[in-house]
Amino acid sequence: MNNLKQLVEAFIFAADGPLSLDRLCALLEQPRAVVRPVVEELMQEYQLSARGFRIFEIAGGYQFRTLPDFAPYLRRMAKERSVKFSQAALETLAIIAYRQPVTRAEIEYLRGVDSGGIVKSLLERNLLRILGKKDVPGRPLLYGTSRQFLEFFGLRDLNDLPTLKEFAALDPELVEAEPLAPEGT
Repeated sequence: MNNLKQLVEAFIFAADGPLSLDRLCALLEQPRAVVRPVVEELMQEYQLSARGFRIFEIAGGYQFRTLPDFAPYLRRMAKERSVKFSQAALETLAIIAYRQPVTRAEIEYLRGVDSGGIVKSLLERNLLRILGKKDVPGRPLLYGTSRQFLEFFGLRDLNDLPTLKEFAALDPELVEAEPLAPEGT
């Protein structure tokens, strides 16, 4: 297949979300060993070119995205109101992202307030997903982040979340001296 690189590029461009390597391989009817080097070559070409966009690895797949430096300019073009999160929603998302799988009771323990409405709202936005039920009396639901959470925040996977040390480097006052919850909670 002499136009493999162009096909890979076309598939990534036309996809409505991140396109996984496995899906690319299935579409191209080619093994990973053939497709992966083509994707990596394209990523490098876009990295070296002076374009306003690149191929990024996001949420377990590949997607064309504009460079973050251009975000202030591109916001001018947006017809929709930018997505904003309340402080409560951001706290809840952070707890779930860093502690998943987590129950609603555990979230509420850490936040100190009822979080049912926020969890429901985040589920409706597809930023969270139900991972199952905890094996304790009452069998409460376990929550975790979704693929759309990764895509929305531009993360390859959860390992891309900032560490406590990275937060401390930004603003030492943001870091608490004590852990959020006692061990075993």
